[in-house]
Amino acid sequence: MMQAAPVENMIFADGEALARHAAEWLCGLALASDGRFAICCSGGSTPKRLYEVLAEPPIASRLPWHRVHWFWGDERFVPPDHPDSNFGMTHAALLGRVGVPNDNVHAIPTVGLSPQQAAAAYETTLRGFYGGDRLAPARPLFDVTLLGIGADGHTASLFPGHPALDERDHWTLAVIGAKSEARITLTYPALDSSRHAAFLVTGAGKRDVVARARAGDRTLPAGRVRPVGELHWFADRAAASEQ
Repeated sequence: MMQAAPVENMIFADGEALARHAAEWLCGLALASDGRFAICCSGGSTPKRLYEVLAEPPIASRLPWHRVHWFWGDERFVPPDHPDSNFGMTHAALLGRVGVPNDNVHAIPTVGLSPQQAAAAYETTLRGFYGGDRLAPARPLFDVTLLGIGADGHTASLFPGHPALDERDHWTLAVIGAKSEARITLTYPALDSSRHAAFLVTGAGKRDVVARARAGDRTLPAGRVRPVGELHWFADRAAASEQ
């Protein structure tokens, strides 16, 4: 049986305090690293505020932008300028406001190909960046993977009961039928290949599902996340449980 990752649980007064802590935490990890530093981004309102804080001068002036690479854990199959695009949100909140080299931004393609082709293309991108076809626990794909959790316990675009939950060979998949629009998601092999995986959660509506996921409820996709490095739960008081 795989040993559980070390877990850090932190509770913040509100979403603003959470975002500012997460920004300093990310910046510190990047500054302490050598060479490329890979961040796998999440969509949603809580990460959006984190991205906005990263773009503010106190953090932006210190982040080593030239060696930070940006990936996404999932994407709706919409054009990058669509209001529902995770890439579009991240670009508006952060990447379009700072000096990020274009070669360091690895968006999931969504134009001119099918969802299945998009998933295959992104897997090729990930494997090329990693420099191999097999993920080694001692050499994670990502330095940091940012995650959210839905009211149904989904994370990235891994939804309860979907066959993607059991995928172990492919690093990415097209998710059809789980939601009204097709999506592309990273699978557990890729999401778990991270030195740090961090759930960012705010709001009282998430309290029960956060408690279950933190307890390791494997009926919830979020409860199955087992990074090779450390697992972090950053929650505001409204979303935090008293475990």
